[in-house]
Amino acid sequence: MEQRYQVALSLISGIGPVLSKQLINHFGSAQEIFKASKGRVSKVNGFGVKLSSLLSDEEKLLRQADQLIEKSYRQNIAIHCLKDDSYPKRLLQIPDAPLVLYTKGKVDLNPNKSVGIVGTRKATKYGLATTESIVADAESNRPTVISGLAYGIDVRAHEAALEESLPTIAVLACGLQTVYPAGNRETANKMLDAGGLISEYPIGTKADPRYFPARNRIIAGLSDALIVVEAAKKGGALITGNIAHSYERPVFAVPGQLDKSNSEGCNQLIRNYKASIYTGFRDVVEALNWDREKEQKVQMITAKLEKLTGLEKKVVDTLLANGQQMKLDDLSWQSQIPLNQLASILLQLEFEGIIKPLPGKEYRLG
Repeated sequence: MEQRYQVALSLISGIGPVLSKQLINHFGSAQEIFKASKGRVSKVNGFGVKLSSLLSDEEKLLRQADQLIEKSYRQNIAIHCLKDDSYPKRLLQIPDAPLVLYTKGKVDLNPNKSVGIVGTRKATKYGLATTESIVADAESNRPTVISGLAYGIDVRAHEAALEESLPTIAVLACGLQTVYPAGNRETANKMLDAGGLISEYPIGTKADPRYFPARNRIIAGLSDALIVVEAAKKGGALITGNIAHSYERPVFAVPGQLDKSNSEGCNQLIRNYKASIYTGFRDVVEALNWDREKEQKVQMITAKLEKLTGLEKKVVDTLLANGQQMKLDDLSWQSQIPLNQLASILLQLEFEGIIKPLPGKEYRLG
């Protein structure tokens, strides 16, 4: 019930996410906002008679919301509202969090770790190679890679994450009925099984240049840290870096040659003390204290390993001997455990937090 009211509220042009959140906090729910009189709404700080009148056609707004919810359901698009448990906890920390998010794919909106990687559409070979290197170096920490699916650095970050079996999420500036840019549709489809797509815009919304800065704030908000690989002195990557800095997220920029336009934005972020120089993924790990978390996790897993049964230990030993990650069939063959028996063992190890299932019937030590 509350979902349809929040969706309806999000459809009102003129009441953005900041005012919407202010209203919900004041009245307790979106449903109570619509029940309130215009006089009560107009007295809320930031509102007046003109804005409160936008809520008057409740029946029409709810009808539109119901139609949108139904269309989304038919296209396998999930809806997450501000008060839902599934809503990203990281976005609750920013002042202009979207009221509603639409997602498609196997999207975990609250991953243990996340890193945003952004850059110019007109990427150089060096920028693309650097993006690949960043993701490869990040692999051992298992973060979710966040970007915007744009040509250049963004899509290369997504592709590299898929190659490293890392979950990856693209934040789009259009409705999820389509993919923008269309040239990256193949990558987007691959991402549906290893992360997915996010947008604050409902089905039917076409990509528009006006929406890209707003999209960039979601990339910044979802990221524990942001890495800007290449950026011109004007453009989306620089905007995202500035927004992440304003959210007090660690920002890193890859320094570039002084005579290259693709380096101007990165060098500017560094010069203005809005980003640290990126020298390796170790910079991110140290800034976020991920090493300490890793040590604690190793200690926890070590304690659990001591309690394993014979077959469970055999599975773990096989994974350790093969790079800690294997396909199900290979694991069965090398451990000499039949698939039907192995499935129940893996389920128990997953429950214990010792292993983690990956797309493509692969498993890795947790």
